[in-house]
Amino acid sequence: MTPRRCATNGRASRLNGRASRLNGRSAMREPPLSNCERRFLLRAVREGKRLDGRQCYDYRNVRISFGPDRGCCVVELGRTRVLGQVSCELVPPKPNRATEGILFFNLELSPMAAPGFEPGRQSELLVKLNRLIERCLRNSKCIDTESLCVVAGEKVWQIRVDLHLLNHDGNIIDAASIAAIVALCHFRRPDVSVQGEEVTVYSPEERDPVPLSIHHMPICVSFAFFQQGTYLLVDPSEREERVMDGLLVIAMNKHREICTIQSSGGIMLLKDQVLRCSKITAVKVAEITELIQKALENDQKVRKEGGKFGFAESIPNQKITAFKMESAAVDTNNVEEQAEEIITKADPPSEVFATPILHTPGTAQIGEGIENSWGDLEESEREEAVEEEGEIDAAAFECQRMETEDTSTISKAKDEPIVLSDSEEEEVVILEPQEIPNKTRTQTTLKQENTSKKAFNKRRRKKRAAR
Repeated sequence: MTPRRCATNGRASRLNGRASRLNGRSAMREPPLSNCERRFLLRAVREGKRLDGRQCYDYRNVRISFGPDRGCCVVELGRTRVLGQVSCELVPPKPNRATEGILFFNLELSPMAAPGFEPGRQSELLVKLNRLIERCLRNSKCIDTESLCVVAGEKVWQIRVDLHLLNHDGNIIDAASIAAIVALCHFRRPDVSVQGEEVTVYSPEERDPVPLSIHHMPICVSFAFFQQGTYLLVDPSEREERVMDGLLVIAMNKHREICTIQSSGGIMLLKDQVLRCSKITAVKVAEITELIQKALENDQKVRKEGGKFGFAESIPNQKITAFKMESAAVDTNNVEEQAEEIITKADPPSEVFATPILHTPGTAQIGEGIENSWGDLEESEREEAVEEEGEIDAAAFECQRMETEDTSTISKAKDEPIVLSDSEEEEVVILEPQEIPNKTRTQTTLKQENTSKKAFNKRRRKKRAAR
């Protein structure tokens, strides 16, 4: 038993290490927030200011766009975008609920929305958001699930709501809840008929699809708290969510019925703070519900009239290539007179320089502009080059003088007569003076030139160091 237990413990430790590495990798992928940005955001919150110019209780603009098919929509909350899609199929019911249909919600956070999200991984944020959406929509009984039953105990409709986060700029839960309820209100399921044990599903061409039975529309509103609940912001952005101390989410319908409430973060809220948030939620939910109803009515009206609808008509207005310019008539009469008036009213042309302007040696300029600032440096370099040439000439003149002195001493030695010494100590007879070979002369001159060059280079280095 002991070896097996050790192997199990080792495997568990390896799995824990792998999970910690994955968590570290996901945390590293999220762009960090510097201390300067954090202090700036907190100071702005204390002063009652926000980065996008909103007030503390202001909600971002909500924009709803519908797709070409029923049950498809895109909800934009500021720059946060969520795509909602509803689908259905006939499945057997759950054993404990034989006469009720099935609702399934799924939210996906892809790297397309933010670099901190990883595909195929159930992060803590994703699990929390999915549970909150299920409590908001399914547990609040906003949809009549009994109306989804076709044959009790055999066939019921399963409604699946898929939500995809397209862009993340904070407050995902509010945008996801709006997208989910809008997609459910916009969706139409196929009509069915039951004859005995035979179930017939009709296509949209045979019978009009049937809308879902929706009792109410619960919508989430998020509140961010700072400095242990001292400051409050409605609809926090992505930067504000990073520096907040806690988050309160209240789901409510337009009848002021609270469907769910959730508080996260290490803060303790007072009763008065929760009541104040609930009053703000009631106002925001009423506005958003009215916006949803208007959007649904407009889409229904356009579809009945046979007009253009879908993403191709609602979203491309934001693209540069979709802008259209109406054709305008151009009057070509009296063009010459108008041109003469424009020329006379215009300022005279500036002076034109036909030849290049030489500000300093080595620089040239055509037309107007700023003078070259490298002229001073070129003058200093030129002066330095003149000094170097003077020193080189002086060194060459010194070498030439030394060579002439050597040749003069040799010629004097040749012209002097042969001296015979009368000394008794030693008799020295000089028959012919020794001539200095050319090789030795050239070697001495080369040595002198090298020494002069070394001295010159040394003086030049000292001069540059002094500058």
